[in-house]
Amino acid sequence: MLTLFRNGALLASVSLVAACANVERPVAGAVAAQPKADAPKIGTFGFDVAGMDRSIAPGTDFYGHANGTWAATTPIPADKSNYGMFTLLEDLSTERTRGLLDEARTKGDSKIGTAYATYLDQAAIDAKGLAPIQPWLGRIKALNGKAGYAALLAEADRMGIAIPLRSYVGQDDKSPETYVVRIGQGGLGMPDRDYYLSTDAKLAETLAAYLTHLTRMLTLAGEANAAARAKAILDLETGIAKAHWTRIDSRNRDKTYNKMTVAELARMAPGLDYAAYLAGIGAPVSELLVAQPTAIAGEARLIAAAPIGVLRDQLIVRSLEGYADVLPAAIDQAVFAFEGTVLSGTPEQELRWKRAVDFTSEALSDEVSQVYVARYFPPEAKAGADALVRNVIAAMDRRIDQLDWMAPETKVKAHAKLAAFTPKIGYPDRWRDYANLQIVSGDAFGNKVRAANWAHEWNVGHLGKPLQRWEWGMTPMTVNAYANFGMVEIVFPAAILQPPFFDPNADAAVNYGGIGAVIGHELSHHFDDQGAKYNAEGRLTDWWTPADVAAFKKRTDALVAQYDAYEPLPGMKVKGALTLGENVADLAGLTVAHDAYMASLNGKAAPVIDGFTADQRFYLGWAQVWRRNYREANLRQRLLTDPHSPSQQRAGIVRNLDPWYPAFTPDEKAPLYLAPEQRVRIW
Repeated sequence: MLTLFRNGALLASVSLVAACANVERPVAGAVAAQPKADAPKIGTFGFDVAGMDRSIAPGTDFYGHANGTWAATTPIPADKSNYGMFTLLEDLSTERTRGLLDEARTKGDSKIGTAYATYLDQAAIDAKGLAPIQPWLGRIKALNGKAGYAALLAEADRMGIAIPLRSYVGQDDKSPETYVVRIGQGGLGMPDRDYYLSTDAKLAETLAAYLTHLTRMLTLAGEANAAARAKAILDLETGIAKAHWTRIDSRNRDKTYNKMTVAELARMAPGLDYAAYLAGIGAPVSELLVAQPTAIAGEARLIAAAPIGVLRDQLIVRSLEGYADVLPAAIDQAVFAFEGTVLSGTPEQELRWKRAVDFTSEALSDEVSQVYVARYFPPEAKAGADALVRNVIAAMDRRIDQLDWMAPETKVKAHAKLAAFTPKIGYPDRWRDYANLQIVSGDAFGNKVRAANWAHEWNVGHLGKPLQRWEWGMTPMTVNAYANFGMVEIVFPAAILQPPFFDPNADAAVNYGGIGAVIGHELSHHFDDQGAKYNAEGRLTDWWTPADVAAFKKRTDALVAQYDAYEPLPGMKVKGALTLGENVADLAGLTVAHDAYMASLNGKAAPVIDGFTADQRFYLGWAQVWRRNYREANLRQRLLTDPHSPSQQRAGIVRNLDPWYPAFTPDEKAPLYLAPEQRVRIW
């Protein structure tokens, strides 16, 4: 599961990198019917042939065959931890948004212009020193005992500061029309428990660097005896790491659905005043969902045993980290040195204007979004994407009928779920109103605090209200897509509906291998190992027969084993169980997209273009969107934490697809070759 944040809300969704549509018959020539007056943006038919490395056999490394020259000749920019097609479009989106915000800066009454200009003014931020955050740090230092700790955590939570609990208001998985408070494990300053507990030499170096970082942050805060106090924070977090669930367990929707009363939580996990915390965040509920009960219990025990000084120091560090970008450059640079360079390998911090665009787009997302889509999302892109979605849904509907492992009564329910889908394309049909969010010129710190509080109030404000189906978990400027199980929806922001994912002037095969497979990916998430647990209403429930479940697990176990064998870094393999949902979605999405492309031809033979057959163009289109070069530290972090497999392995899912074999004729001894009986076929 990838959790998506927008305006402070955390959505239980899964993404590509996380009006109700009825199933329709294929639309003949859906993509080919788009205007052809302009040439494709990439190559002669939508694919970069020059980026291939034909010396690499497709069966040896399909990613390298499709992208080898591009990978060898494309440097990673100094301000990035990785670089590929997603980042290429993200840069374009950022540049476009910058232009819009620069225009807004000239208008004195523009809230987004004021927020952007104020964030940009590093000199003014530096001149204030730590004065803006000192009142908050003083509140932390004034805490003399555990009695007020929970209320202080609630206040930090409202400010968007990381605390030992992760809480948000979201759908109740078993009552999807209802909003509920959900809490989960937290309390770590590094990305995962393995960073604290692993004996891997590289991770041990990172752990030592983290201790140095903690020391530096306390020193910059003006605290004495920083080294010893930093070690105490590290010891506390190491204990928390031991209590944490693994990411594999934490993605299991059955294991993480634990409804209990606040009184029951207090008995199970004594050591923290949950009622005071919930009241402090504006959600004084009597019942909630707990994602990892034993981890929360372990954290609570550690909090109860920890000296108050250690808890204060941890909160001081988290506060400086959370607001570093609107504090003096020395603090900002210190946080980047660890989080950017040590954890991700990025040599240089992004230019201030790029981060100003990001801040404004997050703090006032819908105000920025409205201007963006008016300027940069043409109607033909939405029309083409709509047609593709219809075709892919129709292809998935047909595939359900062809399954030999699913019971007839389950197929009826699967069809019903598919018919219940809501595809969202481009941008929301409603916008949020920021009239009560105060943005003050010259007050970058205050603007960030107020934006965080606004986002928190918006999220908590869902309690007791009807389900707001119009909301989105990503902005239109986001280069990504996601599936939301509870909403039974798939969502495609405007910014991903561009080359290489989608080009109305490109070859249909490439478009189906790109955005068509992305659509199929998100659609298939609703039928992956976790999404399949939700019915047509978005309810977490058993709707499969035991035989269906056993047959499905046999296939997913084979996919886990396949990915467990990949070793992108020496001694570090892909975690097949962690990446299972994304791998299932890649496998099924590409399968369904190919069916949809074939149906779109309406019985006509697909052309050969520049010597490439339709199937070759389709699979090369898929491989092209996964172009990505990684810095080693970033790839290591992804292997530990990311539910998505690295790009080379994502492109390699083709080894399971029967049409890929005649298209590229891999040698039977080639590394990617699988005998027909070894190929994983699910949907």
